[in-house]
This record gives sequence, C-alpha cells and structure tokens, in this order.
Amino acid sequence: MRTVTGIKALGLAALTGLLLMSLSGCSQKQALTSVVWQQQLNLPSVLHSTEVAQSLSLTIDEISFDWLDQSRKRVVPALLFKPAHQKKAKALIVFSHGLGGSKERYAYLGQYWASQGYASLHVQHDGSDRKVWRGNRLLLPLRLMDAADASEALARVQDVKFALDKILASEYAADFDEQNIMMAGHSYGANTSMLLSGAQVEQKGELVSLKDDRIKAAILISAPPFYNDQPLDQVLAAVTIPTLHITTTEDEIKVPGYYSSPADRFELYYAMASSYKVLAVFSSGSHNIFSGWRRSEDVAPQQQVIKAATQALSSAFIEQVTTGDGRAMGLWAQQHQAVLSDFIRSDLVAVVN
Repeated sequence: MRTVTGIKALGLAALTGLLLMSLSGCSQKQALTSVVWQQQLNLPSVLHSTEVAQSLSLTIDEISFDWLDQSRKRVVPALLFKPAHQKKAKALIVFSHGLGGSKERYAYLGQYWASQGYASLHVQHDGSDRKVWRGNRLLLPLRLMDAADASEALARVQDVKFALDKILASEYAADFDEQNIMMAGHSYGANTSMLLSGAQVEQKGELVSLKDDRIKAAILISAPPFYNDQPLDQVLAAVTIPTLHITTTEDEIKVPGYYSSPADRFELYYAMASSYKVLAVFSSGSHNIFSGWRRSEDVAPQQQVIKAATQALSSAFIEQVTTGDGRAMGLWAQQHQAVLSDFIRSDLVAVVN
C-alpha cells in the first residue's frame, strides 16, 4: 500500500461528479491576490478565531500523555484538548498529524475545537513524526520513504486505536460523549483517518479492513490517494460515515518518490461512499498551509484566513453530525465564497462559482 502517488484515471463516480459541477456552471477561480487575502481578515471566522486565541488559557485545558504500547514496544505520545468549564464535551475528535509532524503541530485545531465545546486527542506517530527531520540531511529522503512505508501506515492505525483505548479507560473518559467520536487528520494523517473509517488495504493479495466502529465521522484535510490493484471506489466502499474533505487548488503532495496532484483530492471525494460528505476547496494555498508551515508564495494573511476558515468549517461539520443541524454549514459557505474555488455538499449539490 502506498499513501501518496501520481494521478490515476478518474472512476465513474468522479466523472459523474465533475459533470454535475459542469452542469452547475462551476468554474475554478483564479488564485487570489495578497490584497484580497488581506481583505478577508475581516471574515467572521477570522475575527472569532482571534478572539478564541486570546482567551485560551481561561477556556480550555491541555493534558499531555506519554503512553507506551507494551504489545508493540512503541511509544504513543498524545495531547488532549478539552473544555475547561464544561461537564462533558459534546464530542471527541482524534487527530493524526502529517508526515514529520507532532502532537503539538496542529494545536490550532484542537484548541479551537475545545473552545467550541469539543474534546480533541492529538496522537503522535513515532515512526513518522518530527524526528524524520533530524540527522544527516543527505539521508532525509531515505527517512521520509521509510516513514511513508506500508508498515508505518499500519502502525499509525494501531497508534490511534491504542490511544483511543487508553483515553476511554482513563479518568478523562467521563469528560466527553463516547457516542460521538470522530477521526481527523492532515495529509498522512488523513490517510490514517480513512483507514480507521473503513478504507481497505491489500495484504497478501486480499483487501483487509482496519475500521474502528467507534468512529462516527471523519475530517480529511489534504487527503492523499490510495494505490493498489483495486479500484478506488472499491477501496473506499466501506467508508460510509459522514466525511468532510478540505483542500486547495494548489494542494500538491511532494515527497521523495511520490507525487499527488490537487485532482487526487477530488477523486477521493467522489469515490467515497459516505452517507453524507462535504468538499471545500480554497482558491489557493500550498499543501502545508494547514499544518502551520507555508511556502514562500503563501502570504501570512492567506494562511491566517485558511486556518480560521478551516476551524469554523470543521466545527460546523461536527455540529451537523452530532446534532443534525446544518445551518452553521450553510452560513459558512455563504460567508466564505470569496476564498473558495469549490464547495460541494452531497445533500444539496451546492457549488461556489
């Protein structure tokens, strides 16, 4: 199994989806200028994100764990974000970081979710975390390739299952609703999330499921494609839970030996068999803009807007999944039209021009 690779021919589901977009008159916007991104700093989501960040010390608790999975002799660090003054969080979101990340790297999401009444457990994956950047720079490509190997992809799944077992057996289990557990991740972490949500991998010539039935929905940010001999819609056929897909028009994944174009994010969305699914595509922004890193072309206002919009969108999705109320999702789409290239909901076939 590979986590990222080149473009694959679009399946029937993808072609059908693209046809729907064409019939709706959706055309991809040009990348926004730095001036336009600066103007978007006045969006409600950006202003609210700033307010939340200023009061985090009063509204959320952060608890760090250094667990050891004895059965695998593997460390599993984790960081829990939860509301400070709420008897029980409305949901628990387990987050998996991207290649070379850490449990702290995506804190902006965990902290925001906790401020909105949700708990978030960020798991660190020892074989593909920030340690890949350390050591001899000439050997970095080899370390990255080892981190993206199938064995590590499977180990990540076990990390999450182990961490979920530990937190549900801990003193903090009473702090959130165990009936509302979701998975989230960026890039490699989105791959991990899909495996836990029902995506099947090939082992010894057979498709094997690593699904965790405790997970009720998934948030997939910059999700990479799956590659084996099976059609993508077959690999994802068992992913029937609600999914939120977030990406950009410039979302390229480049790792030594692997490449994934922005088109792969669309293919995954259309192939997903989710009972309810949403795709949001920002008009520009690199693959790493969601992680806190950014390329030179990613201006600071752009990253601030995209991160704040992602906070608000993911929270609206969590609210809709847990309560059935989709009003926040609809309002988000209206407010963020200026920064979106596409926005599609399977229940409304809604698009942004």
